[in-house]
Amino acid sequence: MNDTLLWYTTRGAGAVTLMLLTGVVVLGVLTAVRFETDSWPRLVAAGLHRNLALLSVLFLGLHIVTAVVDPYAHLGWASAIVPFASWYRTFWLGLGTIAAELLLAIVATSLLRRVVGPRGWRTIHWLAYVSWPVAFVHGLGTGTDSGSGWLLGLDAVSAGAVVVAVVTRLWVGPTDPLARARDLFRAADGPAQP
Repeated sequence: MNDTLLWYTTRGAGAVTLMLLTGVVVLGVLTAVRFETDSWPRLVAAGLHRNLALLSVLFLGLHIVTAVVDPYAHLGWASAIVPFASWYRTFWLGLGTIAAELLLAIVATSLLRRVVGPRGWRTIHWLAYVSWPVAFVHGLGTGTDSGSGWLLGLDAVSAGAVVVAVVTRLWVGPTDPLARARDLFRAADGPAQP
């Protein structure tokens, strides 16, 4: 495989992974606040969240493999597994390794959700709120095109989407999953009797 193709594949897979992970985080927040409309039921957000997460793992794998086999950087597999083990852009690549490992923990517990239980799964799933910004900063500091206008624009859109989603989550707060059912029950029952 020629070096130019590897370079483009690594950069492209990294950018696509950022977009997919941004969508995963935003949809995860929408699912957590139980967002839904008539045309967008919660089931759609949850299903899309899961499918985007799986797709992002595939693109992340492509990003890592092509970066490791690219002869320009000579990264080696240790730098993909051990944070800050690379001689090349040690700090930035170390952040990428940490973000990937956090994401793998989330994927593993999602696949083993029945084994770890809902509380364990939810606790580890909160790592997504750490994984995304670490991956985001990794992308800001590594890669030969990290300062290019198109990538900075993509970074700005991604950061904006996540900030809006998190602020919305904090604003809305925890939702009562039974509130709507109780309201419907009360409406069907008629006015309250003294």
